[in-house]
Amino acid sequence: MFVDKAKVFVKGGDGGDGIVSYRREKYVPEGGPAGGDGGKGGNVIFRVDEGLRTLMDFRYQKHFKAPRGERGKVKGMHGANAEDLIVRIPPGTVIIDEETGETIADMTRHGQEVIVARGGRGGRGNMRFATMSNPAPDIAEKGEEGEERWVIMELKVMADVGLVGFPSVGKSTLLSVVSAAKPKIGAYHFTTLTPNLGVVDLDEGRSFVLADLPGLIEGAHEGVGLGHEFLRHVERTRVIIHVVDMSASEGRDPFDDWVKINEELALYNAKLAERPQIIAANKMDMPGAEEHLREFRERLAAAAGDREYPVMPISSLTKKGVKELMYKAAEVLESVPQTPAVHEVPETEERKVYKLERRDKADFTIRRHNEEFIVESEAIERLMKRSNLNSYDSVMRFATIMRRMGVDEALRKKGAKHGDTIRIGNYTFEFFEGTDNEYLYE
Repeated sequence: MFVDKAKVFVKGGDGGDGIVSYRREKYVPEGGPAGGDGGKGGNVIFRVDEGLRTLMDFRYQKHFKAPRGERGKVKGMHGANAEDLIVRIPPGTVIIDEETGETIADMTRHGQEVIVARGGRGGRGNMRFATMSNPAPDIAEKGEEGEERWVIMELKVMADVGLVGFPSVGKSTLLSVVSAAKPKIGAYHFTTLTPNLGVVDLDEGRSFVLADLPGLIEGAHEGVGLGHEFLRHVERTRVIIHVVDMSASEGRDPFDDWVKINEELALYNAKLAERPQIIAANKMDMPGAEEHLREFRERLAAAAGDREYPVMPISSLTKKGVKELMYKAAEVLESVPQTPAVHEVPETEERKVYKLERRDKADFTIRRHNEEFIVESEAIERLMKRSNLNSYDSVMRFATIMRRMGVDEALRKKGAKHGDTIRIGNYTFEFFEGTDNEYLYE
């Protein structure tokens, strides 16, 4: 089964906790703190494997969690960093953040890697907090939580040449004639529901990958039929062979078919209109095909302007003209770049750049709800998650940081008084005046 879209949950490993420990050697008086730091959590990394062709594996496994870092050790020893979780994906996969819709990466090369969820940092042990005024701190941090998110993966078939056209114009038959591929062929619309790939071998060692892309219909760029499911695969092809039923066996006008499909391609992605295109006038063995071809060439000459569209009369059934079409495709292919034709990821200057900057002391907000004062701040909540609030020393350190940030002064301006309840995240504190530390943990 061919699967070209999947949604998975990824989570980087949590960092290991730092520990509280002291030196206990017999001949080291007042040995001091010796708690080591926790190890870093593992990253979730997507790596391209050219041996894969579908996203089928992600239909059965949707959660990927990297291991957490090891807890810190005694004698100042660090916990081990966790190993990264490597997830293999097929080439041509576009990775999108579900929440923001931003493209994380466009994976096209074998071995290419991208970190989709970073592991958390390890917590610091108590030896990191020793100072002149507090030489034996009873403080250790918890490991930071790893990044987590849902991502959407879209697979776009990577082929050198793609066959496009209305349903039942003979694309699958053409692929079966020129390669060893065995696509499903039937006398009804949408016989092909998923792309089929085949390798075309020519003389002198020349070859290329040919894709039979499912039939398009009018309105495909808006999702009519299975429009978006089909059109995403056209983006990867470097050359387009536009197959037209020149016998008009379905009762449609061949030139109108050609115009409508080109409009759908351009509306979906404007760059597709610039892609080199060869017109394969198929079913020339049928009655009336020659007359339709003459009319098609006349109307094409009037509509194409300065652009050249090679028209190759063929018959997939009798194989007449098929060899010449493949040689023409190889010739055009040699004149276009080897890189993927459409780049989904914006250019560097258009990407968002995140820089580590010193946080403003006022990076918090305070609001009143009933009898509580609620402090909201990502930085403070992150600090709380890393602090062991069951330890008196840790609580005092937390209170000191809050005071230096100006939270206590801001609370006073909001009307907080002695004994009032302060909520930060899932924790509540009592506002306490008259000591060096303004908060006491409940």
